[in-house]
Amino acid sequence: MKYRTFRRHLRESFKSLSRNGWMTFASVSAVTVTLLLIGVFFIIMMNLNQLADNIENDVEIKVVAEPDANRVQVQELLKRVKKTPGVEEVTYFTRDQELEKMIESFGDELALHKQSNPLGDALYVKASNPQETATIAKEISTYEYIYDVEYGEGKVEKLFKVLKVGRNVGLTLILALLFTAMFLISNTIRLTIVARRTEIDIMKLVGATDNFVRIPFMLEGVWLGILGAIVPMVVITTSYARLYSVWDDKLQNQLFKLLDPSPFLFQLNFLLIFIAVFIGVWGSFMSVRKFLRV
Repeated sequence: MKYRTFRRHLRESFKSLSRNGWMTFASVSAVTVTLLLIGVFFIIMMNLNQLADNIENDVEIKVVAEPDANRVQVQELLKRVKKTPGVEEVTYFTRDQELEKMIESFGDELALHKQSNPLGDALYVKASNPQETATIAKEISTYEYIYDVEYGEGKVEKLFKVLKVGRNVGLTLILALLFTAMFLISNTIRLTIVARRTEIDIMKLVGATDNFVRIPFMLEGVWLGILGAIVPMVVITTSYARLYSVWDDKLQNQLFKLLDPSPFLFQLNFLLIFIAVFIGVWGSFMSVRKFLRV
């Protein structure tokens, strides 16, 4: 395509936006409202997904060594646990440190056991893949010098199933919302083009090629998408940044923590403008195609 021709297409696309003011307003409004809903829902789902990740990553296996195991035996156990396939991190606590933790949790009454500590050394194990926690726990339970292996058996498996269902439901809802957005926006753009079918017919009758007719409408779809994405991007960015500044300190020590605005908002804004432009171009392309047969 010649540069001169492309400039003509750009000029025509801008003229069409101003010439068909009410239809342009309707299309931009449809894009704005739909993208705002997508953006808000996406923020909710991504933060809930992070909560699910935090819950999964918080799951760990507590390996208690036999109380009468000596230091050499415990070190052998520690090395073997670290070499277990799927283990990402192992934190070692001596029996005295374990007793101190219990005293902090349950009160000074347990300080009486300092003279004769009945606890064993403990290893806190985290899996690379939290879903493999049960498998790793069963493997570790077969090792020597083990007194007990705890990981919330039964409850952990149910938790992972609930989180998996939640993720699948969230993904389904996002896809359904995107499909609805494509349908609503493309239909609004289609109405804009239907109102100008006479213009298309005249261009075809005087010998214009399909691409010559189609490209200005596709460029118009790009502008409609960009214009419709501006308000959702501004509203979502400012609202989320303000929400984060208010709630981040309050949730500092909690399991749930909002996603950091950077780079999350940049990624979300890029996604919104990509969706808007794609739907605008796709809606224009599909709508014009049926009127090109004269």
